[in-house]
Formats: sequence, structure tokens, C-alpha cells
Amino acid sequence: MRVDKFLHDMNVGTRTQIRKLTRDGQISVNGEAVKSGRVKIDPDQDEVQLSGEVVQYQKHFYFIVNKPIGVLTATEDRKQKTVMELFNKNDRRPDLFPVGRLDKNTEGLLLITNNGEIGHRLLSPEHHVDKVYEATVTGQISEGAAAKFANGLTLKDGTQLKPAGLKVKEYSNLEKTTTVEVTISEGKYHQVRRMFGALGERVLRLRRVKFGPLELDVGLLPGHYRALTDEEIVNLENL
Repeated sequence: MRVDKFLHDMNVGTRTQIRKLTRDGQISVNGEAVKSGRVKIDPDQDEVQLSGEVVQYQKHFYFIVNKPIGVLTATEDRKQKTVMELFNKNDRRPDLFPVGRLDKNTEGLLLITNNGEIGHRLLSPEHHVDKVYEATVTGQISEGAAAKFANGLTLKDGTQLKPAGLKVKEYSNLEKTTTVEVTISEGKYHQVRRMFGALGERVLRLRRVKFGPLELDVGLLPGHYRALTDEEIVNLENL
């Protein structure tokens, strides 16, 4: 890999900035200053330094975002704010993308990465990766609804769903709403909302709290994000 591409991939700066840093002798490889970005390196073997500081090589990047309501799950949009705009300039990269979708009015855990293989694995129907949601639903959801979910609901349009999990957590007599937890292994369009629609109810609030081995931090506020831990990355790669 060319050293200028290495530095650009590591978000050191723009290509123009990297050329200037190179001309100014600020870039070194294995302790020797280089004057050209065309110098070839092995990222796994050679040590690259910027102004005396080692630049660590990282091929794949992973972030958990707590997506807020009103933000699009997209890499770009001309009219509306996207999840990529939640990133600061040091972490935002052109090759990052959201794995799967949360609709505009759904909040919670969203994985952002540049690892296409992991993204495909998480979304592939063959792997049946569980997604867990917390929802506030109109009406009083009975325990009998859990059996319907477990048997596989049929939506109003005739779509047959795979078995899903439903836990009734709390009913508010004042609000006439029920807080539930739903576990699905599919990702059909507005699936959770349509599932309760099949029961004659509406979802008032929907938040994803788990996606495969990943879990939303209690302290990670809507609109904020963090990098995955080494343990979380290993768990993803072991799917």
C-alpha cells in the first residue's frame, strides 16, 4: 500500500494535506523520513509515524449509534439529516455505512461499519440474527398475544412471519398503553409496527436495544455513538 493511501485511510487528513506533510518531512517509515507519498509499505509490518507519533493501522471500523427519532438511516440525503451526520470529523469516513435500517420514527441501536462481510452476515436470512425492540403499544396486550407471535403472525396483507418473541412488561392504566419487548429474526418493512397492527393496535414508540451480540448502552444518549470494544468485535466476527 502507498503510504499516502495508508494515511488517508487512517483519516490523517486530505490528500492535499498529506502531500504537504510529506514534503515537510513530517512522515516517516520505520524511522526514516519519506519525501514521496508513493513509497510502498506493508501496513502490518512497517511503522508509520506522523510528527513522531505512530499511526496505527486499522482496516475495519465499527460503531454503535443510538439513533434518535427524526434522523434517516442513510449515508446521505439532500433534504434530511442522516445518521452519518452524527459523527465528528475525526470518525466520519466515506466508506462507513449503516447495517440494516431503522425507520425515521424508530430509535435505538444501529451498527455503523465499513466491513461489508459482517454487514451481509448480520442481515442474511440464513443466519437468523435476533433483533430486540422495546415498544409502547396502544391498548392492553395480553399474554395470549405472545402465543400468536411464537406461532408466527400473519400480517394484514397476508405475509406470513417467522416465529417471534413477545414479553409483556407493563400496562399503564392511566395511558391505556402496554410496554413490551419484541424479538424478531427477520427485517421486513416496518415489521414490528405491522405485527401489532395485525392485533388491532398501534406502536407509539419503538426502540431497538439489541442486535445480534450487540446491546445498547444505558448511558449512550440518543444522537451519540461509540466505537465497539475488542470483545464486541470478536463476537461479531464469530457469528
